[in-house]
Amino acid sequence: MKIRQITAAERVTLSLPIQVYAFESSPVSDGGWEQLSATQRYYESHLSLLAEENGIPVADVSAVPMRQNVRGTVYQMAGVAGLATLPPARRKGYARALVTELLGQMRDAGNVVSALYPFRPSFYQRFGYVGLPRTRTAAFAPSDLAGLLHRELHGDTAWAPISAGYETYREFTLRLVAERHGFAVFPDSRAVQIRDSEDRWLVTARANGEVVGAATYRITGHGGDLVVDDLLTTGPLARALLLQFFARHVDQVARIVVTVGADETPELWATDLAVVIGARTSFPESPAPMARILSLEGIAGMAVGPGFAVVDVVEDPFIAGRYVLDGRTGHLVVHREQNLEPAATLTVPGLAGLIYGVLDPEDVVVRGLGAVSAEAANNLRAMFPRCTPYLFASF
Repeated sequence: MKIRQITAAERVTLSLPIQVYAFESSPVSDGGWEQLSATQRYYESHLSLLAEENGIPVADVSAVPMRQNVRGTVYQMAGVAGLATLPPARRKGYARALVTELLGQMRDAGNVVSALYPFRPSFYQRFGYVGLPRTRTAAFAPSDLAGLLHRELHGDTAWAPISAGYETYREFTLRLVAERHGFAVFPDSRAVQIRDSEDRWLVTARANGEVVGAATYRITGHGGDLVVDDLLTTGPLARALLLQFFARHVDQVARIVVTVGADETPELWATDLAVVIGARTSFPESPAPMARILSLEGIAGMAVGPGFAVVDVVEDPFIAGRYVLDGRTGHLVVHREQNLEPAATLTVPGLAGLIYGVLDPEDVVVRGLGAVSAEAANNLRAMFPRCTPYLFASF
C-alpha cells in the first residue's frame, strides 16, 4: 500500500470513483457522472490523499482548509472529509493509515484545530476527536407566527435568490465566524458552491442599515414545507425579523422547518407557538460533528478563566507531552514542562472536550478520557467553563 498526495486535476479520475461509490447512489449514469465531475472545481483547495494497492486507487481522504472560532479566537482549521475505501480493500487498515498521515500533514501546515462529521464516532475518537452538539430542527405552522405579522419591528428584510444575494450572505458568515464559538467557514473557492447551485432563496434582515440576520431556504411545494438551512442571527431582533418574513407564507406552506444551534430555545420564540424540536444522530447518515486539537501551543492566548494546571497529554503521536496550562492572566499561557508533577492525565478527546466546552472535568473521568485530581478539576473547570459550540459549516 502506498499513500500519496494527488492534485486537483487528478481528483476526477482517481478520487471521484471512490467518492461516488461511498457517498452517492450508484451505479451512476453518464449524465450524473458529468454533473459530479463538474463539482470537483470546488475542491481545488483541498489536500487530498490517495491510497493505492499495487498501483490501483482503493481509498482516499481530504482536508478542507477552513477557519473556526474557538472561545472567541479564530484559528486555522482543517475539516476532514470524504474518507472512503472501496469494498475489496476494506478491513485492511487503509483508512487508519490515511487519517494518520492526513493529521500529520494538517498539523505541519499550521492547522490548530480540526473538525469532521464521522461515519462512526468511535473510529475517530481513537484519533483524538470528541463529539460536539448536533444542530436542532424546529418545526411549526406559519400560522403560529401570526402575532409577528402585526409587530412593528425596527428593521426590514430583503429577499433574493442566493445567486443574487451571495456576497451579502458570505460577508455575514465571515462576521459570525469572528463572534460565535464553534462557527466555521469554508474557503472562498468552496463556499461559492451554494451560490452556483441556484437551489436556495436567501432572506436577510437589516437593522440600522446593517445586516443582522440571514437564512437560506427552499420550498418543497405548495402546501409543503419551507425548509431553512440555518437561522443565522446576531440577536432577538434579527430572529424576529426573519420569522416575520416566514410568517407571510401562511397560505402557501403547511410547515416551517428551521435548523438552529443546540443552545437555541424555539419554544420561547413566540406565545402559542406549537413547535416540535428535534435532533437525531445515526450512523453513517446523520452524525453529530466532532473536533480535536492539533496544537496546544497554537491555542496560546485564548481567552480563558483563571486557573493553573499541569497536565500530561497521552496516547497521541502529534501533541502528547507534559504541559503547563496557565489562565491566571485571563489568556491561556501554554508551555511544555518536564520538571513538575502532573495533576491530570488527558487523552486528546478529553482535552478537546474541555477546550470546546462540551465536557466537564468530571465527564472526562467518567467517560474514560482521562484522570483528573480534584484540584486540577476545579482549575480546568475555571479555565474552560462549559459553553455550546455551533459548528455552522457542514462538509
